[in-house]
Amino acid sequence: MRILFLTLCSYNSVQNRDIYMDLLRVFMKNGHEVYIVSPAERRTGIQTGMIQEGNCHILRVRTGNIQKTNVIEKGISTVLLEAQFQKAIRKYFPDKSFDLCLYSTPPITIAGVVEFVKRRDHAKTYLMLKDIFPQNAVDIGMMRKQGISGLLYRYFRKKEKKLYALSDRIGCMSQANVDYVLKHNPEIPADRVEICPNSIEVQDCSVSSENRKAMRLKYEIPLEAIVFVYGGNLGRPQGIDFLIQCLKSQKDNPDVFFLIVGDGTEFGKLDAFMKNEKQKNVKLMSRLPKEDYDQMVGSCDVGMLFLDYRFTIPNFPSRLLSYMQAGMPVLAVTDPNTDVGKVIEDGNFGWWCESSQIPAFQKQIRQICRMQKEVRQQMGENGYHVLVSQYNVDRVCVQIENWAMEA
Repeated sequence: MRILFLTLCSYNSVQNRDIYMDLLRVFMKNGHEVYIVSPAERRTGIQTGMIQEGNCHILRVRTGNIQKTNVIEKGISTVLLEAQFQKAIRKYFPDKSFDLCLYSTPPITIAGVVEFVKRRDHAKTYLMLKDIFPQNAVDIGMMRKQGISGLLYRYFRKKEKKLYALSDRIGCMSQANVDYVLKHNPEIPADRVEICPNSIEVQDCSVSSENRKAMRLKYEIPLEAIVFVYGGNLGRPQGIDFLIQCLKSQKDNPDVFFLIVGDGTEFGKLDAFMKNEKQKNVKLMSRLPKEDYDQMVGSCDVGMLFLDYRFTIPNFPSRLLSYMQAGMPVLAVTDPNTDVGKVIEDGNFGWWCESSQIPAFQKQIRQICRMQKEVRQQMGENGYHVLVSQYNVDRVCVQIENWAMEA
């Protein structure tokens, strides 16, 4: 097959490691030809152009700034993306006929591009649904359904429904996502929606006791404490105000240490908290070299997930997979609408509590601290086995491949 992948992520190589490039490399390994259309934001200074790696072709399209910018610029750039992508495809792939068009949300504003490719090439279309927008923005107060803001909501909701209608198949991250999509979009036939989870190329990211000690010494992390690590985006969806309250609740606990590694729009709140409180059992880092980051995560004891309690949509953070790959149990602190906590508890590789009650968080910390080290390690191994069996990118590739070639 000749596969077209549309993405909001910026790529310059198919060798990048994330849930999308891991999947596309398997398609390539299986003999398929892959074409990627990816934004090159204005701030990079990169002009529209092609990169070729074997049977992978990456078309980088010059766009406005989309990531890590203000809401107005992000909104305008996201809306313009549709026309920019379509123009670039017409220019650079005029004689390429695609068999399968793969795309993910965000953004939903690529509906016109999907429609163009589907009409021109009679391509099968597969949506990997990673984000339910605009409802997620409504949930955390970034958009309203009424008033002037309501006009924007209705515009994006129309785009969302159009993208669903254009998709021959919709792959959701979990059963809760499947249920949500069908409930709120009853016009979609149930047989077009399936579970297609986040997946990665599984590697053994466990860390030896010697390297674990070396990493903790290097970054001044206590050797004997139970270290809880949060790595990833620090934005409004993560409920940073509640995370700060959770950290404060453990200020006098000598048995635990919290490592927060990430960046995002709410990083400043955490930075201000650290400067004002000077809490000794918390360390905040904006970023680490990739190799050090992987080693650092594997040198910790428990991975953490945080989601704002106001969410009505069932988010399923891909960050979970990096913790599982490191053989680490996971503490999920989320809204009750996501089923990520259920997946963790059913797989016996971690714990869950709601992200609205500090006592519930404190109770989980006490439980983890009382647990024997060997039990925690066994839970981490359980997570790794679940990752291999259910979230392996080879499994997801075969699922999409079989559907596309049989449909």
